[in-house]
Amino acid sequence: MEIENHTFITEFLILGLSNDPKLQPLLFGLFLSMYLVTLFGNLLIILAVSSDSYLHNPMYFLLSNLSFIDICFISTTIPKMLVNMQSQRKDISYIQCLTQVYFFNTFAGMDNFLLTLMAYDRFVAICHPLNYTVIMNPRLCALLILMFWIIMFWVSLIHVLLINELNFSRGTEIPHFFCELAQVLKVSNSDNHVNNVFLYVVTSLLGVIPMTGILMSYSQIASSLLRMSSTVSKYKAFSTCSSHLCVVSLFYGSGLGVYFSSSVVHSSQRRMVASLMYTVVSPMLNPFIYTLRNKDVKGALGKIFTRVASSPSSINDILNKLLLRSVRQIF
Repeated sequence: MEIENHTFITEFLILGLSNDPKLQPLLFGLFLSMYLVTLFGNLLIILAVSSDSYLHNPMYFLLSNLSFIDICFISTTIPKMLVNMQSQRKDISYIQCLTQVYFFNTFAGMDNFLLTLMAYDRFVAICHPLNYTVIMNPRLCALLILMFWIIMFWVSLIHVLLINELNFSRGTEIPHFFCELAQVLKVSNSDNHVNNVFLYVVTSLLGVIPMTGILMSYSQIASSLLRMSSTVSKYKAFSTCSSHLCVVSLFYGSGLGVYFSSSVVHSSQRRMVASLMYTVVSPMLNPFIYTLRNKDVKGALGKIFTRVASSPSSINDILNKLLLRSVRQIF
């Protein structure tokens, strides 16, 4: 196979989930439905938080940011996959592939950081309730989120710049349904030792440190719960953490599944199935987990539906608030 410098490579081939043409319409309908459910569910969370003043506190501010990140996260991979399924093509341009690598890593890292910050928020709320408003003030939350964005911006940019120095063969095939960083490095024809070292170091730091923070937060929470004498107080404290624990378990469980499937199992099909849990199923289920287990969010959503049912024109005001909220979260 002829080797070309990356500057002459115009596209890669994404092999996707299946080569069977009969399965393409079924897969297209399935993933389109999952994508729309994810968008609708996470937009409802953002809408509920922005429209109800009772939810204007650090806990729900972080939740709305998580919903926004999940929308961006799934939008990085699924739309291109749907376009390829519909057009019966497998190509993705070199620039599109690097863009996908950049944004996928950025939003995955932001998910990781936000879950850690949400664990710290629950730790402060349960273990230091009297100082909660002082410690978890809006300015601190905004600064931390901005710092996370800056970190992931530079980390992802370095990944892309390092990939840009690699050589690829004409007609390079990526055995995945999107341009995953590890898979792109595997199909390179040049020495990618520096890329792999940077990938392992960054993955270790951005994986181990946040996970350690989450474990430490919940160990302190568990210790505080054991010291509580009232069963009712224990239940209330635990109920505020249950949704976050479910989301953390889903996120890190699926992430570890991808890691072990890549290390132990050599089937690309199984790796892709494991990746689906991490990239598609997790962002889709998060709104359901928080909505079904949170009375405040359900109450805010009930108010929105009541307002829309009684006055359909009020939906314009709600959408304007949602737009303003989204813009503030971006900037």
